[in-house]
Amino acid sequence: MVDPDPLLVFGPRSSAYDFGPGHPLTPERFGPGIDLLREFGARPGLAPEPAPDDDLAACHDRRYIAAVRAFSADPLRAPEAGIGPGGDDPPFAGMHDAAAAVAGGSLAAMAAILDGRAGHAFHPGGGLHHAMRDRASGFCIYDDPALAIALARRAGLRVLYVDLDVHHGDGVEAIHAADPGVMTVSIHESGRTLFPGTGLLDQVPPGAAPGSVVNVPLEAFSGAEVWLEAVERVVPLAAAGFGPDLVVSQHGADTHAWDPLAHLRVTTTAMGAAAHVVDAVAHEHAGGRWLATGGGGYDIYRVVPRAWALVWLACAHRTPVSGVPTPAPWRDRWAEAAARFGTPGLPELLDDDPSVGASTARLAAVADGVSRRVIDEVVARLERRA
Repeated sequence: MVDPDPLLVFGPRSSAYDFGPGHPLTPERFGPGIDLLREFGARPGLAPEPAPDDDLAACHDRRYIAAVRAFSADPLRAPEAGIGPGGDDPPFAGMHDAAAAVAGGSLAAMAAILDGRAGHAFHPGGGLHHAMRDRASGFCIYDDPALAIALARRAGLRVLYVDLDVHHGDGVEAIHAADPGVMTVSIHESGRTLFPGTGLLDQVPPGAAPGSVVNVPLEAFSGAEVWLEAVERVVPLAAAGFGPDLVVSQHGADTHAWDPLAHLRVTTTAMGAAAHVVDAVAHEHAGGRWLATGGGGYDIYRVVPRAWALVWLACAHRTPVSGVPTPAPWRDRWAEAAARFGTPGLPELLDDDPSVGASTARLAAVADGVSRRVIDEVVARLERRA
């Protein structure tokens, strides 16, 4: 029997994925994030456990898995496979089990969807979309969305992957590009201005199956209206042409105007609307089967908790309404920690004021104009394939 509430993936091991003090991807986000989800009625229903090496090998080279294990035991060994001090992925004791647990959470959530125990699942700690077959990249050790997709493919299902993180979903794309049963759609800030420097309009991995890769690179400083336009025009059209049996999505909150690592000017309001678009696509084309993951986001008190809440509310089929407050007890509990983190003043609403992320009129007009031309071109290509 399918649980009527979305399956929330979180447990003690979720906070073990920790690159150390000062690293942008901090487990500190789980405190305010999961607490706000609880305020809206969410309850963790699946605690991640490390995936076995055989499961990881579905998308990762065994020599790479062995290297991660070696760093786990000896973080001071020489840099290898994208892991080393001073980079995006510094080694830490227990790294393998922590990263394998993130993968295990998404795999277990996918298994619950496949066997009918869950219709929707949300894994806030998942979405590590930069990890490649044989190396770490961009805070990502094992690629949990790619592994979840591989599990669905072994069950014979066609999978649509929608990546809404500000960074190009390069790892998932590279791992599955050759498979005509997987379509990856990534809407992100252009690689000309942001890591990982890929995902340009005509950039497709070697050997990619025709039509399997859709990239929508938006100009830096494009606003929420244009970003949401890309989601609303591209995602349903891609789904209609591809015909998925299941949807996997990544909802990185680093698109937000307040995020310190990127340059789009998206609002939580737009993020919530985008999650409802993905939900609608899952129900129209995939029998409601949908695994959502959290991804990036580095304003961990003001933005990440609200973004996660909006994704969960979409999964729970709560009618999207404006003016939903963040509960006062939640703000009271986390105000001091947020101030210590350098982000005082927790927002009183899940939605943002429309002025959030406002830029100069000229800069916004130029960025939005370029981005709209990109969206028009992507839409035209999808219509020609139909």
